[in-house]
Amino acid sequence: MAYDQVVNAPHEASLSHELIAGAASYEAAKAYEDHCARNGQPESHAKAKELFAGFAGAFIDRMVETKGLDYLDKERAKKHAQQQAEVVEVEQFGQW
Repeated sequence: MAYDQVVNAPHEASLSHELIAGAASYEAAKAYEDHCARNGQPESHAKAKELFAGFAGAFIDRMVETKGLDYLDKERAKKHAQQQAEVVEVEQFGQW
């Protein structure tokens, strides 16, 4: 699983942005489910997307800091994670 590969990787810049984005999407989906369990569903699709993006971005920032990735890897991973999060959102939680 991408999440386990990223989180358990040694401190080095060899992780691909696709792998990080996959792990970020997984983390965002988990965080979104937890958020909804505590606070209920967001009031709009736009708010749900904002939450997903925030959760994915926070995960990527944490991985960049702990795994020693550069700025370009970080930005590529964030863009890819945003795209994947939108797919995961529709697949797991349906459309608004």
